[in-house]
Amino acid sequence: MTHDQDARRVSLLLGLLFGLTGMGSASAAIALPMVADEFNTSVGVAAWTISGYVLLLAVATPVYGRVSDLVGVRIPLLVGVGLMSLGALAASVAPSFELLLVARIFQGMGAAAVPTLGVTLLSARYEGEIRSLALGRLSAVAAAVSCLGPLLGGATEHWFGWRAVMALPILGVLVLPLIWRAVAGGGSGARLDLVGAVLVAGTSAGLVMIVQSPSTGVAVASLGAALLLLGAPLVALRVRRKPHGFLPASVIGNGTVVRSALVGSAMPAAWFAMLIAVPAALVADGWEPWKVGLLLLPSAGAALLVPRLSAPLLERRGGARTLAVAAVLASVSLAVAALGIGLSWPPAIGVSVVFTTVGFGLGQPAMSTSVGDAVHADVRGAALGIATLVFLVGGSIGSAVVAGLGDVVGIPASLLLLAVLPLAALLVIRPEIRRADAAAVPREY
Repeated sequence: MTHDQDARRVSLLLGLLFGLTGMGSASAAIALPMVADEFNTSVGVAAWTISGYVLLLAVATPVYGRVSDLVGVRIPLLVGVGLMSLGALAASVAPSFELLLVARIFQGMGAAAVPTLGVTLLSARYEGEIRSLALGRLSAVAAAVSCLGPLLGGATEHWFGWRAVMALPILGVLVLPLIWRAVAGGGSGARLDLVGAVLVAGTSAGLVMIVQSPSTGVAVASLGAALLLLGAPLVALRVRRKPHGFLPASVIGNGTVVRSALVGSAMPAAWFAMLIAVPAALVADGWEPWKVGLLLLPSAGAALLVPRLSAPLLERRGGARTLAVAAVLASVSLAVAALGIGLSWPPAIGVSVVFTTVGFGLGQPAMSTSVGDAVHADVRGAALGIATLVFLVGGSIGSAVVAGLGDVVGIPASLLLLAVLPLAALLVIRPEIRRADAAAVPREY
């Protein structure tokens, strides 16, 4: 097998795993009304099964990234996929809502391994255009599988019930044997800074809770604010005392890492907003869930074609300019979606999801490339873990704005508000574009 064929196979399999983590929220969202009926609660309370999953998905991400620097990718990926599958199995047989929520939290804790470790593995294993194509395929397959989430979830619920929907991520276990050899080796062998890991996880939880508070309430916002206010100075103190610990100073002090992560977060903000806004708006208009899934099918097809665009764009224009292109697409897609939903015009809604998918497929590999190239290999996992955390926080912002403000100002207005975020990201990425332009100009002697 050639290097290119190996990259294709590994990236496709990792993309499938990544997509299953996204399906953990996209398909489960379809089943919320049935969950509420089963346990005699409201849909708002049932939505905690999504919020809890997303919270742990974000919080555990940097932990897996840093652990991979120390012991390699194989062990943390095995633990993560195992937890995700066991959590999905437990959720599918939970006899009470409380146990369902606990199972979903463990599922999110395990699913957090996949986004960071997949990108870390591809960044370390391949170089140049092959790496760009591999990262593009990872994002493309993940986006395509997530786009199929509402359709697959709706069909599964229709034929087998909501419990079968919760069990879908168990399919990730079938992928592990196929990539087992590719994830062998690596790691510095150093010990994990447990204190630093706990502080970062707690502070991250506070940040995500605040972001989710528009849809989860004042109590969650208060707890999140307390964790963030207490945790942030303690994390800063830990970094000063142990600059090579869990959160390396060379990572958080790297401007390229910080700017790329912040700009990259605008793409999942648009993506997760669409995954909530489009089904919610169309179902409210009388659409069946499976019909919503059919409307999203073209975006799944578009996702699979994005690597052909992202790889040459990354090679010729670099990560910063590719991030800028993705930000523009995200902003345009949100505006078109707002127009389509406001006018009850399905074709515009379908086109907007395609734009969002292309923007996501460009932005995620561009962010990963920029961050991975900006740091030493010994801390690449930590850098990609922190960047992925910011990336997922962006997704939480998108879902929280639609879920929290959609009932107040309407879904179209909430999408227009979010459309400002990618435009602001263009200002953040300007220094990186200028630096790349300056490096491209030959010096005169």
